[in-house]
Amino acid sequence: MAVEFERDLEKDKLPHAEIQKRTTHSRARIIAAPVVVILSVDMSDMDVYPDEKRNKAEYLMAVQSVANAGMQMLLAAHAEGLGGVWVCSPLFVQETIQNILELSKTWEPQAMFFVGYPQDFPEVRERKPFDEITIHF
Repeated sequence: MAVEFERDLEKDKLPHAEIQKRTTHSRARIIAAPVVVILSVDMSDMDVYPDEKRNKAEYLMAVQSVANAGMQMLLAAHAEGLGGVWVCSPLFVQETIQNILELSKTWEPQAMFFVGYPQDFPEVRERKPFDEITIHF
């Protein structure tokens, strides 16, 4: 993953020092995590339609289901006193992850979670008022 990340950052024309800083940080996070979970989409059991519109909707439903499972996992971890971090870097290196972990080619990695006991607890951020982020009819 680091090799591909470095290659992408080079394409972005970032300075070498910045590339090294980011790839080192990324690698350290993965290595330091007590548990790393990869969530994937598998379309094998999903419906197939004769038109692109419904197939796209079916794929989006599967991705939403994976995201929902990820959120539930983070909430369950939190309830047990664990911390979790969700990163989406697997989206950029799906084939690499499939090969390294010997996953089925039908499994499309979507997210990576680092789970463990937190070293510290960040302060709760102030949230926008509900009326500011909703529309009432």
